[in-house]
Amino acid sequence: MARRNVLLTISLLTIFAAFSSIAVAQDIQERTIRFGHTVSPGHPIALGAKRFGEIVTAKSGGKIKFRDFPSSQLGPEAQQQSALVGGTQQMMAQGSAQLAGIVKEFGLLDFPFIVATEQQADALHDGPAGRALLDMLPAKGLIGLGYWENGFRHVTNSKRPITTLEDLTGLKIRVQPSPIFIDLFRTLNTNPVPMAYSELYTALETGAVDAQENPLLNILASKLYEVQKYTSLTSHVYGNVAIIVSKKFWDNLSPAEQSIIQDAFLEAKDYERQESRRQTREAVAELKAKGVQVNEVAPTELERMRLLTKPVADKFAAEYDPKVVGVFNAELERINPKH
Repeated sequence: MARRNVLLTISLLTIFAAFSSIAVAQDIQERTIRFGHTVSPGHPIALGAKRFGEIVTAKSGGKIKFRDFPSSQLGPEAQQQSALVGGTQQMMAQGSAQLAGIVKEFGLLDFPFIVATEQQADALHDGPAGRALLDMLPAKGLIGLGYWENGFRHVTNSKRPITTLEDLTGLKIRVQPSPIFIDLFRTLNTNPVPMAYSELYTALETGAVDAQENPLLNILASKLYEVQKYTSLTSHVYGNVAIIVSKKFWDNLSPAEQSIIQDAFLEAKDYERQESRRQTREAVAELKAKGVQVNEVAPTELERMRLLTKPVADKFAAEYDPKVVGVFNAELERINPKH
């Protein structure tokens, strides 16, 4: 009798599992995700997008198709963001400087010299501070899944190595269209010129600007070394990209489909960060091999830059939601007491 009950239970569980699988499969529809970003194929963000797409396709049994659009093929970031809000594009990778255009508190992540290591950056983005910012996006028509790495940002130029604070003086430098970056580099005594990333190479080539700041892998991927002789390792800001989804698209997904996308994001995040750090370790040698003069900046000079630019962070923090700033400052104190 007991054995019969066990067999009956096993049979019922098997039937339940089969019906559950069928129900989940029915909850997954034929869809296409168009995913846009600004970097070239081979960049860790592009590789992360590819891995994300592979996982989504596999987990959906091939029902959810993935199309990757690198190198700003879908337009500048502002145009892609509008397409997400309108529902004509499904996903993109967007930096915090651009997201600050619709949720100004994202500017917190662009404050200068707030993290010193990749581990501190991970803790900041993956913890309560990063989540508090993502939670502000749905009101703007976007869903934030989390953050991938773009790496610490450094200054390049065609004039001279930056070894001291004074070497920055007078450089005409392209910056992201972000009030924080504009004020940051104005405070560093440069002449900042806000400009879309897609326009940067031509601006450097024609001499419209003579400097720029980006992670090493962006410099390599976009071949900026062809028009920039000097790279100085200032590490002034840690670069990220948020992986965001059109809310119109997200709201039409079933819970099963949303789960697939969230799980794929987490798997791809770990891969993308590992790939970013592997490539970054090799980047200095690659730049030198291409004829770029790469120099470290002494800690004493970086500290001078940090102290000079701290009022920029204080100014913008005073304009943000105090609750979000409080969460952010508490996290900074926890992960990097010397910030």
